[in-house]
Amino acid sequence: MTQNRKTRILLADDHAVVRQGFRLILRTQADLEVVGEAANGREAVELAATLKPDIVVMDVSMPELNGIEATRRIEEVSPRTRVVALSMHKDSVYVREILRAGARAYVLKEGAEDELLAAIRAVARGEGYLAPAVSDAVLSAYRKHVGNPVDLLTSREREVLQLIAEGRTNKEVANRLKLSVYTVEAHRGKIMEKLNLHSTGELVRFAIKNGLAD
Repeated sequence: MTQNRKTRILLADDHAVVRQGFRLILRTQADLEVVGEAANGREAVELAATLKPDIVVMDVSMPELNGIEATRRIEEVSPRTRVVALSMHKDSVYVREILRAGARAYVLKEGAEDELLAAIRAVARGEGYLAPAVSDAVLSAYRKHVGNPVDLLTSREREVLQLIAEGRTNKEVANRLKLSVYTVEAHRGKIMEKLNLHSTGELVRFAIKNGLAD
């Protein structure tokens, strides 16, 4: 990201009002340019693949495909794109999981606009950024974290797990992902086997605990 051109930014948040607010903030900055908007994680991945933005400002919690999984996929489809995570959550699990997924910064929605701009510019320079309100202890816990059960799941299994945790039936998951119900049932069984879970309630609790669903 050279200094003689604007940093190209994709906004990903499921609330249009939030996106509009950030667009207005970024529009006043001579060195920044909003090139697209996404209303969910799946759109963010598709637009990142097409637009190849420098930075995606990514809401952590979005329906269908959350920001954590979207960040993982963006690393695959647009390796030069960097993610600035945006969240209302100070919980260490959200910070840990999206940083593990590849995000370079974590900013709280309640923070000042200067904080978002500082994070974007830091990441554009190749640096990282963590909101001051997110304690050093959270970062320390992230660095020490090993052996997360989420790592046992494939990208598709994580996607199926999120949709199940959001209350969708196997048929609804199948329709959403363009899979057969049999395939979804197979994924569900494999997820429960890998995680040693035995009920839908346990699946939902695991997904929430690990930041895959609200």
